[in-house]
Amino acid sequence: MSVRTELRQFIRDNFMIGRDPEELTDSGSLLEMGIIDSTGVLELVAFLEERYGIHVDDTELVPDNLDSLNNLEAYISRKQASAPTSGA
Repeated sequence: MSVRTELRQFIRDNFMIGRDPEELTDSGSLLEMGIIDSTGVLELVAFLEERYGIHVDDTELVPDNLDSLNNLEAYISRKQASAPTSGA
């Protein structure tokens, strides 16, 4: 399953109960559309850290990283690419 598909499913399952799933577009603002709020951001961050093995620093809690599926996917990709690799 792709990162975008996993993110879409997580957001639909946790934040869009009773809403039309078609509201969730790739570039739409999750905050402006009322899909997530500040508490939801914390839940989303916990999911990102657990699922993708990244650490979200407080300074990274900005819309450019977390406010749309496009932004989230790009952010995860950057974090994973910059993660130290363990070698022998």
